[in-house]
Amino acid sequence: MFILGISCFYHDSAAALLKDGKIIAASEEERFTRIKHDNSFPQNAIEFCLQKAGITAKELDAVIFYEKPLIKFERILYNTIATFPKSFLWFMKAMPQWIEKKLWFGHLVKKHIGYTGKVYYGDHHTSHVASSFYSSNFQECAYLTADGVGEWTTTSIGVIKNGQIQVLKELHYPHSLGLLYSTFTAFLGFEVNNGEYKVMGLASYGKPKYKDIIYKHLIDVAADGSMKLNMEYFGFHHSFLSYNQKFIGLFGETPPPEKEFTEKAADIAASIQKVTEEIILKQVNHLWTLAPSENLCLAGGVALNCVANAEILKHTNYKNLYIQPAAGDAGCAVGAAYFLWNQFQVEKFESEKKPYTYHPQDPWIHAYYGSDGSDYKGQDIKEFLEKESIKFKHYGDEKDLIETVAQLVSENKVVGWFQGRQEFGPRALGHRSIIGNPACRDMQEILNVKIKHREKFRPFAPSVAQESTRKYFELGTNDSPFMLLIAPVKAELRDKLPAITHVDGSARLQTVTPESEPLYHALIKKVGEKTGFDIIVNTSFNIRGEPIVRTPQEAFQCFASTDMDVLVLGNFVIFKEDLDPEKIIKVDPKKIHEKGITLI
Repeated sequence: MFILGISCFYHDSAAALLKDGKIIAASEEERFTRIKHDNSFPQNAIEFCLQKAGITAKELDAVIFYEKPLIKFERILYNTIATFPKSFLWFMKAMPQWIEKKLWFGHLVKKHIGYTGKVYYGDHHTSHVASSFYSSNFQECAYLTADGVGEWTTTSIGVIKNGQIQVLKELHYPHSLGLLYSTFTAFLGFEVNNGEYKVMGLASYGKPKYKDIIYKHLIDVAADGSMKLNMEYFGFHHSFLSYNQKFIGLFGETPPPEKEFTEKAADIAASIQKVTEEIILKQVNHLWTLAPSENLCLAGGVALNCVANAEILKHTNYKNLYIQPAAGDAGCAVGAAYFLWNQFQVEKFESEKKPYTYHPQDPWIHAYYGSDGSDYKGQDIKEFLEKESIKFKHYGDEKDLIETVAQLVSENKVVGWFQGRQEFGPRALGHRSIIGNPACRDMQEILNVKIKHREKFRPFAPSVAQESTRKYFELGTNDSPFMLLIAPVKAELRDKLPAITHVDGSARLQTVTPESEPLYHALIKKVGEKTGFDIIVNTSFNIRGEPIVRTPQEAFQCFASTDMDVLVLGNFVIFKEDLDPEKIIKVDPKKIHEKGITLI
């Protein structure tokens, strides 16, 4: 049975395909269109999924959309009436999209991909929790989902037993932790649904001096973590601005940190980050009283806050925490498909009058479900390089490749690393990564300024061999395969690992096993032999404002437009010093902004 899950029209459109309950492929649309956070109908992502499975749309057994458009539309109408006339312009701008496409998803599926079967509609937060639980190895768990808003729900807590999701409590729009955090994201000059992780990184430079102001004026938080926003300070429910003049009056005008780093901006970021952590801890600890379990699943955009995730492990009774790599709306595509598959199984057993027992169907040990590495075989890469007259060196033996790249990393060279299938989700996890030496004191500045063209306060993550993790980090018992947890770098090593140690002594780490990614793990171990640390600096293979590269061509153009020293495409190695000067792409960093530049 083939089930296609789709998420689109808001941000990070994506498609995911299951075969008999196991994931075949999943990808965000942005990877194909090169439009960051592309929210359009994911035509290209769908075609990729079908191609990977070797089927046509007519062979699909079911298609499911990740939420219920009519209920969401109901919320918009209700909200418009409640805030009229302030909402008039906001409503009029939104209506064409609803009338033309958002209310007609079923028709669009049939039109764009030729699917003729039944279209199902999931629930937004159900899709979130399903994406986490059904990709975990848990038999049962408690769960929390938190984001901006789905149909009406902004936060949901519950329990999953025998594969069935039971909602215990919900918070509803406009009272949203995700929208609160996004409001501060906008206020600090970052792009909503894109810059929240920047706020998290900036927070480490400040102190939560404004926390009391947030609690006094903006939110009312109960002991169980339920919350109400004081809507007098917000504008997202009736306008295109998240905050209003009254909000500005609380904090004063603040220059965007990317233009002028100020202590005040850092303190504001630290304040909303602290408030977020405290609310989540209250919610999760309350959940424990309702549904005690060893296991906790998180999902929704708020689950990408790896600092808050680490606090959960430190300050709650849950022993095992699981978050799938595409915790935001993109992951809802796979979550909706998983949920529908499980419902089909329950119905099948009921029809046969047999008891249903859930068993983990498809636990994820990696996130490599994107563009297929088989599309980029050695011969294909070779043909591309030869066609473009690009000088390269080919390594027939992977051991020789690993030895060469490890030596380059140990010499403080910056390496673009392109291998196999692309990662699903916002993190580069060793298939589309830019890598470097964690012990190099200048590596952070080199990557930020010369490669990524991004804010200097942004930290870089380490990829660490899983078996060596506790030598360097105070992580506890949980691993972090998808780079969704932070951990303190051991105090005695912080000065020795400057490239991956954030200002607060922490690191957002990825733990790598030979099972999850044998080649990348082998590279990390070989780097360890040369540097003394089984660690690699890992950042996404892109420049600011651009999606992560998908193809060898995109990887080369990113390489040629930055000060990267070396590019590795499969088993082919290209050195910048060997490039024809005409192949080097000149990019003015001043022209790079949040919408990015077009390299291809």
